[in-house]
Amino acid sequence: MLKGISPRLNADVLHALASMGHGDMLVVVDTNFPAESVAQQTMLGHLLRIDNVSAAEAVEALLSLMPLDTFIDDAATRMEVVGAPEEMPKVQHEVQAAIDRAEGKHWPLVPVERYAFYERAKEAYCVIQTGERRFYGCFTLTKGVIPPETE
Repeated sequence: MLKGISPRLNADVLHALASMGHGDMLVVVDTNFPAESVAQQTMLGHLLRIDNVSAAEAVEALLSLMPLDTFIDDAATRMEVVGAPEEMPKVQHEVQAAIDRAEGKHWPLVPVERYAFYERAKEAYCVIQTGERRFYGCFTLTKGVIPPETE
């Protein structure tokens, strides 16, 4: 347990967050996502876990330490619902709210078609599987920069 750091973030996840640079992307996925096989194709090369929490709880913890990339339009994405790409299930609304709170403004989740999402995930720095059991609890987050403190 560390002061000021969410206890949801284990040592492996903290190391990955610290190792990522600006523009590196992480993937937060539900329990149904083929996380192990996709994670083996990422830069990190193995799966990370934040067990027993929802996708929104995991995203909230991650964004308590990691800023989103302001230089791109798709710094936060969600997997589209097959056959209903405009539909946003409750789990996605919860993650949207967590992102908005972390960023202090509305930050739209960009929809990504299911198979395109799988391919995008393979290009990520890492995959973090949560305990989320609801369908479509899959998201990407791209790391931004932390500006220097003003003197």
